[in-house]
Amino acid sequence: MTDSTSSKDLLVEVKDLHKTYVVGLRRKKFHAVRGLSFSVKRGEVFGIVGPNGAGKTSTIKILTGLMKASSGEAKLFGMSTRSIESRRKLGYLPEGPYFYEHLKVKELLTYYGQLHGLDHQTLNQRIPELIERVGLSHATDRPLKKFSKGMRQRAGLAQALINDPELVILDEPQSGLDPIGRREVRDLIFDLKQRGKTVVFSSHILPDVEAVCDRVALFNKGKIIEEGLLDDLLGKRTHSYEVLVANLKDISSLMTLKGYIDHSLRGELYEVRFDLDYDLAQVADEVNQRGGTIQSVQPLREDLEQIFIRDTTSSNEG
Repeated sequence: MTDSTSSKDLLVEVKDLHKTYVVGLRRKKFHAVRGLSFSVKRGEVFGIVGPNGAGKTSTIKILTGLMKASSGEAKLFGMSTRSIESRRKLGYLPEGPYFYEHLKVKELLTYYGQLHGLDHQTLNQRIPELIERVGLSHATDRPLKKFSKGMRQRAGLAQALINDPELVILDEPQSGLDPIGRREVRDLIFDLKQRGKTVVFSSHILPDVEAVCDRVALFNKGKIIEEGLLDDLLGKRTHSYEVLVANLKDISSLMTLKGYIDHSLRGELYEVRFDLDYDLAQVADEVNQRGGTIQSVQPLREDLEQIFIRDTTSSNEG
């Protein structure tokens, strides 16, 4: 959050949030959320990632008013998440949603639409559009008990959007979906963003998070261990450089240079990788002396999965 961001542009505000459970006969305390603080701006896609037990679902349940925090503050639209009013413009898909299995998808959406106070005219217009958007047009005559897990997830997505919410919170929305279904969910999130909606979602499928998010927060042991704009998070993580070299017959001289890691052939080009301590001028001189030319120099950066694995591992060791 920057100083120029006004409070009305913050749809989600979390400050020093804690959640402690008491479990077992010995009443042992388990700290699921430990001092979380973050905010989400209007129109943003914000991703929450982390291993099982990292505190993702507990945080989402607090945001949606399904669970009370032990301490700290959580707000939606500037209102406490304990307030019913804070949830009027919210759409929510829980992890592993349960629905009345005898209902068909249209009946399900009608039920949830009526809970939101939508009239029949609005529902008759919105429901067919949503069913098509989530890819269930072929299954309108089936009861939910005959839906696969992936189809139930699609029905849950439609349910989360029935009230045309300003803020959509999705807990593992790609769970149970095949690659085509996951792509459709990504497209749906892109569509929501283009329509000015704000999306917060958790996922363990890191390529999908990387594909759609503006910002991400890496959770581990109830804490945020990394957070920021995705471009900044990935852009600052250069770990080596790739130098493409043409017209070079003998690579052995480059292998003795400072920072050399390895090389491979790409057609008639050599891909030569160097660590951060390499000397580009030295490499260029050596290539020129051997009659070659440098075609490009490309920084190689960590992807979100590499950052996640490294940071959660170091956090666990700490």
